[in-house]
Amino acid sequence: MIDLYYWPTPNGWKVSIALEEMKLPYDVKYVNIGRGEQFEPEFLAISPNNRMPAIVDHDPPGGGEPISVFESGAILIYLAEKSGQFLPADVRGRAHVLEWLMWQMGGFGPMLGQNHHFNIYAPEKVPYAIDRYVKETSRLYGVLDKQLAEREWICGDYSIADMACWGWVVPHDRQGIDLDQFENVRRWYDAMKERPGVQRGFSVGLEIRRAMSQSQQGGMDEEAKKVLFGQSADTVRKADG
Repeated sequence: MIDLYYWPTPNGWKVSIALEEMKLPYDVKYVNIGRGEQFEPEFLAISPNNRMPAIVDHDPPGGGEPISVFESGAILIYLAEKSGQFLPADVRGRAHVLEWLMWQMGGFGPMLGQNHHFNIYAPEKVPYAIDRYVKETSRLYGVLDKQLAEREWICGDYSIADMACWGWVVPHDRQGIDLDQFENVRRWYDAMKERPGVQRGFSVGLEIRRAMSQSQQGGMDEEAKKVLFGQSADTVRKADG
């Protein structure tokens, strides 16, 4: 059994989708990031960056003590290697999937996250920041669209790279992106939605998402903003102490 420390966000969806696609048994441990549960000592022991998702595998390959893994990209690689699925064994195929996984981890996720922040959550509108991140979001969608022009999936065969990217495309409307302008991404996105494993993984925490949307009219309350956007080195030190 794998413990999944999770909250329903694009990074959380990566791992719940992977677990469903790989048919690995897991138990969900919800970490309410808007209420600071990511700073609890028990969680920091497995995720020192105080971010979810994280996992604890109680039946690791080769046996022995449980293994904990934090950072969604590292978790995807770990699960792919554990299950023997969605990460090619040959050196060229493996490198191809890993470079697109790192593309998502280093660019597609962080830049789209900044787009969300300055367009939706920032207390004041900063035109330069909005323009900067909306343009970079568009550029990255263009990169993905070009990659998908002659491929059904990002790396040819379905892989953890697809699982990593898809959740970040879900809120494309909030990013100022019209998917009809990226026809290859649109085709791929719709094909992903039809996969039963994606549907099951995406549904984890669905009631939480609905409740949050209803209580906050689709936004985020001030307490959650303070927790998520007010962190510093002192925050980390206090959590350790």
